[in-house]
Amino acid sequence: MTTIHNLGFPRVGAKRELKFALESYWKGESSQDALKEIGAQLRKRHWANQAGLDLVPVGDFAFYDQVLDMSFTLGNLPERVRGFHGDALDNYFRVARGRSTQRTEAHASCCSGVAAGEMTKWFDTNYHYIVPEFTAATEFKLDATRLLEQLAEAKAQGVKAKPVIIGPVTYLALGKTKDHSDKQALLPRLLRVYSALLDTLAAQGVEWVQIDEPILVTELDANWQHAFNTAYHELKACKVKLLLATYFGQLKDNGYLAANLPVDGLHIDAVNGHEDVQPLINLLPPHKVLSLGVINGRNIWKTDLSAVLDWLQPIAPRLGERLWIAPSCSLLHVPVDLESEQKLDAEIKSWLAFALQKLDELRVLGKALREGRDVVKTELAANQAALAARRASSRVHNPAVKAAVAKVDATHGHRNSVYTERAAKQAALMKLPAYPTTTIGSFPQTAEIRHARNEYKAGRMDDASYRKAMQAEIARSVREQEALGLDVLVHGEAERNDMVEYFGEQLQGYAFSQFGWVQSYGSRCVKPPILFGDISRPTPMTVEWIKYAQSLTEKPMKGMLTGPVTILNWSFVRDDQPRSISCKQLALAIRDEVLDLERAGVRIIQIDEAALREGLPLRRAQWKEYLSWAIESFRICANGVEDETQIHTHMCYSEFNDIIASIAAMDADVITIETSRSDMELLDAFDSFNYPNEIGPGVYDIHSPNVPTQEHIVQLMQKAAKRIPAERLWINPDCGLKTRQWAEVIPALSNMVAAAKTLRAE
Repeated sequence: MTTIHNLGFPRVGAKRELKFALESYWKGESSQDALKEIGAQLRKRHWANQAGLDLVPVGDFAFYDQVLDMSFTLGNLPERVRGFHGDALDNYFRVARGRSTQRTEAHASCCSGVAAGEMTKWFDTNYHYIVPEFTAATEFKLDATRLLEQLAEAKAQGVKAKPVIIGPVTYLALGKTKDHSDKQALLPRLLRVYSALLDTLAAQGVEWVQIDEPILVTELDANWQHAFNTAYHELKACKVKLLLATYFGQLKDNGYLAANLPVDGLHIDAVNGHEDVQPLINLLPPHKVLSLGVINGRNIWKTDLSAVLDWLQPIAPRLGERLWIAPSCSLLHVPVDLESEQKLDAEIKSWLAFALQKLDELRVLGKALREGRDVVKTELAANQAALAARRASSRVHNPAVKAAVAKVDATHGHRNSVYTERAAKQAALMKLPAYPTTTIGSFPQTAEIRHARNEYKAGRMDDASYRKAMQAEIARSVREQEALGLDVLVHGEAERNDMVEYFGEQLQGYAFSQFGWVQSYGSRCVKPPILFGDISRPTPMTVEWIKYAQSLTEKPMKGMLTGPVTILNWSFVRDDQPRSISCKQLALAIRDEVLDLERAGVRIIQIDEAALREGLPLRRAQWKEYLSWAIESFRICANGVEDETQIHTHMCYSEFNDIIASIAAMDADVITIETSRSDMELLDAFDSFNYPNEIGPGVYDIHSPNVPTQEHIVQLMQKAAKRIPAERLWINPDCGLKTRQWAEVIPALSNMVAAAKTLRAE
């Protein structure tokens, strides 16, 4: 009998219940008990959603991030948060966002906040995690409270529980040492706590534990391979069965290592790593379970169930009860329920599957493997009909777009002059001071903005009234920036619901969900647009708003666009053509917008590529191909302008030290990057690479409510000036300010402007 199971479920709730509960708690408007009750309700509902599976994940729910949860389970708290007023959850939020609730911190010694933990992307996804911190003296101490409480809830509900934890090697590999010590030396201490955790779970009657080691799909040197062998030979004495789970890619040369680790089962991503399946069947010892991730856990297209059964059914008799099937990875990366979508185009909806529908697909596959295809022939026929309709749809393919892409040549990607010549012309035109100050684009999305947008979408506000409301918010942003004394202004993006969705709504080839929310970090959720067909831009998308903002000020106004690579990486992308082709289509659409902005007199245009590094393949050997088409796409969209037009780009949470040459090849006049949480560590790349253009290292961590001091900003910029000539430095926040409040933004930017004046004086 084939076992069917799941690796993880979306935790935010179908209606973003977790988001709203968290934000209410942080504001001091609700109690911790109320927050915990919402968490319990969500877990209960989500376990019920997974009824019928043979094993259901427990411990995949987190109030902020599963890596941070693991840090607290291991007792690995940064020194700066120990001993503060409040309980473990307060310290948890201090590490996550710099402070807990307003009410708690009013009575704490850290009431002005502490430094939040560094945040970065979870492998090649748009999910963020809090980076574990280590020193040579780090000690670990088990606190299994969270996991045991959730396990007890699951048992009470009759759930066939499979606790989920992050494995020790991945946890260690993803963390950073704060004192440049060897983090691998911590492995023996770490394993003692993992052993204690597994034995604690065994004492609760747990049979199987899912231990996630996605680092296995990356290139591992001999030391990390040895760490795997050390870790799992130590843990094999524990009294539970271990299902070691990898995902997001192929095992390749790690296949032999993974197959021979002393665990009871191995889960692999059979969507991205299909080539691993047959070699693993041959390598696995005869007692070991092989779990195959056969449903794509990261995209929303229906699975070709017949095609999966075509290759799965022949191996099922060979593996027998050792065959398990599941989604490729946790369903954290897809929305909860397609049935919630009542306004989504019916044709496109018929091609999709969200988390609940993916579990239905899994159940169909399981039934077919257990009882034969005839038992599910109705479901298989409906699946094939939907797939055939999508392939044949005229809405997917646009010959004119394909022809335009075919005409792209090398001239599309080159500026008229080299950077040094452009920089001289731009400086003469703009006359900016040293250390020019700017922001990344967005300003707070106020209650008034959200109300106007909701009224407009509901049809209760007409076009003219909505335009007037947005213009009022744009005018406010301009006034505030002029009062602060910023040098280069932005219009504030009041009209934009999201930096990707806003553009997708105006491009042909996109569709949009109503409730397709996916967690990005903490309470931050995004609703990725659905790229289903060839992309084109019917009309200008931003020109009217930018022209209006520029009419309100004599200072230069940046035109704000999202770049093609980021739009691609933050969308649910069609799977019927190479991503590189879709990206080039997006590049041509954005290029048209750039040229329209320039014709409208906009001389500074920022094209955000926040997700450039996120799209990197997990194996370095595959980087060259991706970077080639990604950088080409950026250059196509950016480089049709005159020398006097200054092109900016922005990258956040991009540890790009290893791709700095490709960043330089983008040839943007100015790049702005996230550096504040890493204390300018990300600028280490410039010690060995002579970056040729201008750069704005972020000095204000916008993902925390804490306000940076003038002195702190000066110190950060002084560190930057040791690596980058001062005449090529800008001062700016890490990212856009839409998630912050004006009460936080104004003092933070005021300190930033004051810091710039201090630096100019020096």
